[in-house]
Amino acid sequence: MRLAGKTALITGGNSGIGLATARLFQAEGARVAITGRNRKTLDSAAAELGNGLLAIPADVTNVEDIERALAAVVKKFGKLDIVFANAGIAGATPVGQTSLASFEEIIRTNLTAVFFTVQATAAHLNPGASVILNGSVHAVMGIPGYSAYAATKAGVRAMTRNLASEFAPRGIRVNQVTPGGTRTPIWSPQASTNQAMAALEQRIGAMTALGRMGEAEEIAKAVLYLASDEASYVIGAEIVVDGGATGAPVGAVSYRAAFAANP
Repeated sequence: MRLAGKTALITGGNSGIGLATARLFQAEGARVAITGRNRKTLDSAAAELGNGLLAIPADVTNVEDIERALAAVVKKFGKLDIVFANAGIAGATPVGQTSLASFEEIIRTNLTAVFFTVQATAAHLNPGASVILNGSVHAVMGIPGYSAYAATKAGVRAMTRNLASEFAPRGIRVNQVTPGGTRTPIWSPQASTNQAMAALEQRIGAMTALGRMGEAEEIAKAVLYLASDEASYVIGAEIVVDGGATGAPVGAVSYRAAFAANP
């Protein structure tokens, strides 16, 4: 098992990519702690993953909550070997229709909280630990109406490289996983019915070379690699898991008909 004897903290581990990663980390032998601010999904995750999981109610935008969560993890498991700063929210911020409060909530959750999560864990990291930040293809795709979200993910992308340099003297690796459109509950506000979700998945899938959305488990596998000793010489790196949306954009399904007609 690739994480035997290691202790991991996953913020936002109560659903989506965070939960899939917690599940995989446990299967690979890690002791896992998760945080989440939705008590219902946190309790559900705890019930699924069993008594070995430490599930802590915490809002990552509250520094005191983060520090309290860290104290609970250290008390139960000792120092950390893996931190996955995963917690985040989505939200459109179109020009002319966005309040300061909604814009700042996205910045606070997706960017500011990532830094303070890493800062809170810094004193509790073992030598050789792995810190993984969760980015997004929004950082580079220029999708209209998502300025705040894209700005946070671009900030995370820059932060990954800065933190990698800062933690390197301690032998601690900082890297980033960058998902594309992934099938998780984060899309629920945009698709409240099965029919709407199917249409959304088809639309997003058409933007990829593989013609589909990603699965949370596929992102979790990239996180596992970065967390494991297999990535012992990987630092300041970004692993993009997006079905080719950014790496092979002209190979996307939505382009194929045009290129077939005009080779």
